Amino acid sequence: MSILGTSVTNVTATDADDPVYGNSAKLVYSILEGQPYFSIEPETAIIKTALPNMDREAKEEYLVVIQAKDMGGHSGGLSGTTTLTVTLTDVNDNPPKFAQSLYHFSVPEDVVLGTAIGRVKANDQDVGENAQSSYDIIDGDGTALFEITSDAQAQDGIIRLRKPLDFETKKSYTLKVEAANVHVDPRFSGRGPFKDTATVKIVVEDADEPPVFSSPTYLLEVHENAALNSVIGQVTARDPDITSSPIRFSIDRHTDLERQFNINADDGKITLATPLDRELSVWHNITIIATEIRNHSQISRVPVAIKVLDVNDNAPEFASEYEAFLCENGKPGQVIQTVSAMDKDDPKNGHYFLYSLLPEMVNNPNFTIKKNEDNSLSILAKHNGFNRQKQEVYLLPIIISDSGNPPLSSTSTLTIRVCGCSSDGVVQSCNVEAYVLPIGLSMGALIAILACIILLLVIVVLFVTLRRHKNEPLIIKDDEDVRENIIRYDDEGGGEEDTEAFDIATLQNPDGINGFLPRKDIKPDLQFMPRQGLAPVPNGVDVDEFINVRLHEADNDPTAPPYDSIQIYGYEGRGSVAGSLSSLESTTSDSDQNFDYLSDWGPRFKRLGELYSVGESDKET
Repeated sequence: MSILGTSVTNVTATDADDPVYGNSAKLVYSILEGQPYFSIEPETAIIKTALPNMDREAKEEYLVVIQAKDMGGHSGGLSGTTTLTVTLTDVNDNPPKFAQSLYHFSVPEDVVLGTAIGRVKANDQDVGENAQSSYDIIDGDGTALFEITSDAQAQDGIIRLRKPLDFETKKSYTLKVEAANVHVDPRFSGRGPFKDTATVKIVVEDADEPPVFSSPTYLLEVHENAALNSVIGQVTARDPDITSSPIRFSIDRHTDLERQFNINADDGKITLATPLDRELSVWHNITIIATEIRNHSQISRVPVAIKVLDVNDNAPEFASEYEAFLCENGKPGQVIQTVSAMDKDDPKNGHYFLYSLLPEMVNNPNFTIKKNEDNSLSILAKHNGFNRQKQEVYLLPIIISDSGNPPLSSTSTLTIRVCGCSSDGVVQSCNVEAYVLPIGLSMGALIAILACIILLLVIVVLFVTLRRHKNEPLIIKDDEDVRENIIRYDDEGGGEEDTEAFDIATLQNPDGINGFLPRKDIKPDLQFMPRQGLAPVPNGVDVDEFINVRLHEADNDPTAPPYDSIQIYGYEGRGSVAGSLSSLESTTSDSDQNFDYLSDWGPRFKRLGELYSVGESDKET
């Protein structure tokens, strides 16, 4: 779009001839190819445009052949040529154009907000930033429901959903979309608007939608004395689809764990299932579920807040456990105690209490009451000269009534203790125990101390008894059960030189004198003279005969206890015909040995087992 005569570039040619010698080095320039677009000045070689308003979109690149000829361009001169490439740069001289004037899109009514519905594109013959366009919705009946954004990469417009659609309300929308250049060249603004428009038709498709409640939330109220199964309120919902489905209602039991409410599945009426108590809970928040019968996956939820209204069902009572103290030297008309009342109910106009004495105590000679403006009550003494020696405690029943409809009342008793006070009215002592117990201990404290002492005595007696039973002797009396006992001796002795442990020489040598060995497991009540030892046993005695001798000795021992015991004998026999079993006896390891001697011990071990399994009297060995 450059004007006529716009300079493009200039070229230079050189000639090796002497420029002062005639016209040999005088050069003249001309264009051999490139007309009629470009021209060149013959002497300066400046190349200029020869046509105005060249169009890049028509032809972007040109090849221009330039000739330089000496001899001033006359015949006979020598020449040289060069090729010049000229490229037209882009300017924003073209508006965007939509590929089609009408676009059609369809979208289901339950599409998520922000979803891309479709794309429109306006083409621009320019390139780069000159081709960038912005998109806008400038008209139509869906401007509030749809929006369009520009995609800088693809150079198109994206239509998105802004608000929910409803097929039953409106089935189609028409939009007028405009595409305009972002960068406009003011040199070409007079050529017309650099923008274009197109029409977009959007059709809404029907979808199976969940039920819709008549309200996003529900607030219900019920009195706390409402009867069971009474209707608290109602929720309603409908299927928005053309083919409407019946709706069933239910309560989300996660929000009603105690099952205090029920709901009619057909009409949504909420009823009371259990009694309500405003003093325990003022608000109940539950969730109601609406489900399509034909499609159980289509459900909706709505929160329901239930407020429990107050009913005057609680009588007033003292705000705390009051205990008044009256000085013996008090004055008539003196305020003994100021009390206040509380009511669990919450009337709309606030609490107002009435106080009175019991009818039979209206003419109480000792005390009177006075109502205060702050809804409290003062108890006053009628006279002086109270004596705690004569009467220490006075009980004053007070009737408290509320202002409810119907009013409720209760009787609370105030305990008044007569106390010894200082001259300025400071309480010093308030019970008879103070005279008897100068240390200030009450009767209750004394009882607690005595109980602890008795408990300690019982524990000591039990401990002594258990220790005495534990230290009883091991000898079992005749009238007690006879039980098996095992006495374990862990004395290993002090080696071969220890002669203090016990003598086993007699057991090991049947030829030795069978003398008397005193029992060491018990201490007999009577001392017996040692009995005469048995006659020497011949050298050929067998182990069973040796055991029988020892068994007979144990059975006739007068110092033996009347329970079973284990007799341990260390008799090893007189030797073996096979000699020693140790390999140390032989000097060679290849000598044959006879092991037949082992067969001789079979009957002996059998007899030994019979002796151990058969006992005499109540003793077994």
